[in-house]
Amino acid sequence: MQFSRIIQGCMTWGVWGKQFNERQMVETIHHCLEQGITTFDHADIYGDYTTEGEWGSAFAKANIPRETVQIISKCGIQMMGDNRPENTIKHYQYDKDYIIASAERSLKELQTEYLDLFLLHRPSPLLAPDEVAAAVSQLKEQGKIKNFGLSNFTASQTALVASRVAVSANQLEISITERSALDDGSLDYMMTNGITPMSWSPLGSVFREETPQSDRIKKALEPLCEKYNATQDQLLLAWLLKHPAGIHPVIGTTTASRITNAVLAEKIALSLKDWFTILEASVGEEVA
Repeated sequence: MQFSRIIQGCMTWGVWGKQFNERQMVETIHHCLEQGITTFDHADIYGDYTTEGEWGSAFAKANIPRETVQIISKCGIQMMGDNRPENTIKHYQYDKDYIIASAERSLKELQTEYLDLFLLHRPSPLLAPDEVAAAVSQLKEQGKIKNFGLSNFTASQTALVASRVAVSANQLEISITERSALDDGSLDYMMTNGITPMSWSPLGSVFREETPQSDRIKKALEPLCEKYNATQDQLLLAWLLKHPAGIHPVIGTTTASRITNAVLAEKIALSLKDWFTILEASVGEEVA
C-alpha cells in the first residue's frame, strides 16, 4: 500500500466541524497535495452521512487525477440521525450485504470507482469473520476496493478477522496521552504481521485538556522546541513517527498552516533520549 506518511482526516470538513463550502473543500484538497499529503480519510457516518458526498463533489471539481490520491473510508457504525431514521438505536452491522452496500454507497458519494482502503470502523461482538471475508472478496474481485483493513480493533480481534481475510491496516487511537497500543500488543501484532498502523487523534489530549499530564508534557517540550526549531504539535507527531511500526498519523485539522506544520514533522529526527523524555513526561515517572 502506498499512502502519504501524514494522512488528512476529513471528519470535520462538513457539518461536524468547519462546514466548508465546495470552494473551501477544493482549496483545502489542493493545499494538502501541495504539502505532500495525498491520502484522505473518510467514514460513511461523517457529517451524519453527508460529508463523503460533499467531499466527492469538491474532488470532482478539483481536476486532480484520481491515481495521484488515496481515498480511505469506513463502514459498520449504524448511527441514529436524520439520514438513518430507521435506526432506533446506535449499533454495528457487518453482514455481507451491508458491507458491500456501504462500500458501494461510499463510492457513489465520493465519486470514485474504487477505494484504496476500506475499513470496518469499530469491532462488534456479533461480527462474523466469514461474512466479512465474503464481502471483501467480492469487493476486491469487482475492483471496488484495493485493500481492506480495520479500525479500533484489538490484536485478538484483528487476528480473528485476519484468519479469514488479509488485513492491510488498522486505525487506532495512538498518541502521547493514549499509549495503550504501545503496551497491549497491538503495535507488536501489526509489526509481526505486516499490518500498517494509522493513528487517529495523534496529538491526544495535550491541547484539549488542562491536566497535570498535559502540563508535564508541555513543560518537557519547551526546550525541545528550541533544540529542534519545531512547534509542540510537530514534536508530538515526530514522537509517533519515530516508532518502528511506521505509524501514519491521521490529522484532523483543517487549518492550512497547521496542515503545513504537520508535514514538516516528518523531517524531525528525535533523539532516543528526547523520545524517552517526552514519554517520561506523559507517564509521570521514569521508565522501570
